[in-house]
Amino acid sequence: MHTTSQEIAATLQLLHDVLTPQRRVVHAGDRAYQAGSPFLHLYILHAGIFKIVNLTPDGREQVVGLKFRGDWLGFDGIAHGQYSCEAIAMDTGEVWAIPYEKLIHACTAHPVLLTVLHEAMSRVIAHDRDSLMSVCTLTADARVADFLRFWVESQAKRGMRADQITLRMTRAEIGNYLGLTLETVSRALSKLARDKVIAFSTQGRRDVNIPDVGALSEFIQRCLIPVPKIRHEAAMAN
Repeated sequence: MHTTSQEIAATLQLLHDVLTPQRRVVHAGDRAYQAGSPFLHLYILHAGIFKIVNLTPDGREQVVGLKFRGDWLGFDGIAHGQYSCEAIAMDTGEVWAIPYEKLIHACTAHPVLLTVLHEAMSRVIAHDRDSLMSVCTLTADARVADFLRFWVESQAKRGMRADQITLRMTRAEIGNYLGLTLETVSRALSKLARDKVIAFSTQGRRDVNIPDVGALSEFIQRCLIPVPKIRHEAAMAN
């Protein structure tokens, strides 16, 4: 099920009225929770964008998720009683902390809360599956295009502009998230720009204009079309 801006607003209002969550303003680099800390709260993002980071055994950061307004944070802590990832703000925003025990207790008195919780968990599972399929089946160029499509569609569902995004991640972080090198991400973005699927509106190339989301989907589909065998063999011969 796809969420809409109205559904997100309704969920936030319900949580505010029933649970009176603790509200916290965050800035870029702030953490909602850290890996290894005790699991006590679930969080819901009221404004801003978060990245979910997993720490590898050698201490490197691996970006494993992006969260937008209305998304829940902290599900990874339920199973073992501690958070396995870190939730890091990428810009100024607001996050709400909801005590997990209080939430579960409230679900008995307000069954709609349980439905909201289950739908949120289901969306996380579905998105994780889609992300894995993207990494396993798409070319590098298509992965970058799919990433941009996910970002702009996430904004559109939240009532934000759907023709431009401001990348709050470096090229290296995007590559980290997509399983690509920084150079590969840069080449893919340049190819998308040459094909006029996207355009950069600032010198720093953080603001990306996307005049037609459908063009991104068409680009991804073109990347999926296999090279005809005859053409492939001729290319190999040359």
